[in-house]
Amino acid sequence: MPRPILATIHPQGLQHNLHRAQRAAPDARVWAVVKANAYGHGIERAFEGLRAADGFALLDLAEAERVRALGWRGPILLLEGVFESRDLELCSRLGLWHAVHCDEQIDMLAAHKTHQPHRVFLKMNSGMNRLGFPPARYRAAWARLNALPQVDEISFMTHFSDADSPRGIVHQLQVFNTTTDGLPGERSLSNSAAMLRHTAALEGTSGLRSDWVRAGILMYGSAPDFPEHSAAHWGLEPTMTLSSRVIGIQHLKAGDTVGYGSTFTAEGPLTIGVVACGYADGYPRHCSTGTPVLVDGVRTRMVGRVSMDMITVDLTPVPRAGVGTPVTLWGRAPGGTVLPIDEVAQAGGTVGYELMCAVAPRVPVVAD
Repeated sequence: MPRPILATIHPQGLQHNLHRAQRAAPDARVWAVVKANAYGHGIERAFEGLRAADGFALLDLAEAERVRALGWRGPILLLEGVFESRDLELCSRLGLWHAVHCDEQIDMLAAHKTHQPHRVFLKMNSGMNRLGFPPARYRAAWARLNALPQVDEISFMTHFSDADSPRGIVHQLQVFNTTTDGLPGERSLSNSAAMLRHTAALEGTSGLRSDWVRAGILMYGSAPDFPEHSAAHWGLEPTMTLSSRVIGIQHLKAGDTVGYGSTFTAEGPLTIGVVACGYADGYPRHCSTGTPVLVDGVRTRMVGRVSMDMITVDLTPVPRAGVGTPVTLWGRAPGGTVLPIDEVAQAGGTVGYELMCAVAPRVPVVAD
């Protein structure tokens, strides 16, 4: 039989979380962000759960082709725009909308021969300092785009750097609103954290009005502001479960150590289970003793170091566990108990986004 590790995608969870995004921004249309192969879930597996979105936002043309191949005829947005001139030909053929964040992309459009003008999203660097035109140059970029016959409608976009932290979004929102004042066009502002944390609080007071919102990590069941708030606090459901089974049992006595480096020492008699999951499967190597794990739906802890192919877990809370007992590394256990991916990520010094995207190719993936 195959090794027992498995990643299971939950389309109903995706559907639930998309509806949660729609409730968080009831007056906006929702981009379902499916970059990075739908955050590691697989675009094809995620599509059914997300098809009620108003559009799909992603990064590269190959992903856009996959969404079109699934039968999607609605809007698709390239969040980083095009990378070379010939990309515009495929944008025309597939009917893609695309971000414009630099002069070079305007140059490409100006030289592009097309019968169908392009819908573009002009990106402002309002403080994130990644992509986008600085506010002092933004209106000039808009004027240049507006003069091109290759361009149809121009929308406005920025990205919040601190929507998940106490600093918030007001400082960027003021810059964005002041700079775009009087310019015609739709706006795309809020990411997951802004939708959940700021939409209700700032509605009608600071001009947080989006025609389009970009639902990313919230759709995949991870809280954008963990640990301040959990996924359960925001009403989100898990969309990926990483599961395995116990493949071995060891009985320790006081003074026995576990794993590479002998980083864990038993203080007394202890039964541990060996689980078929390691960093070669995408489980974070920096997780250590105390990382939460569910064994037969019961919460326990990992002990020792993560190996390439195995971890070891404390079986004290589940004395009946043995070889073959199911283990949930994150997500939903067979009995319904949930281990939030954010808790495992925190133990590994990272975020839920990375765990989703890092599941290794050798791990089988199915949709339930």
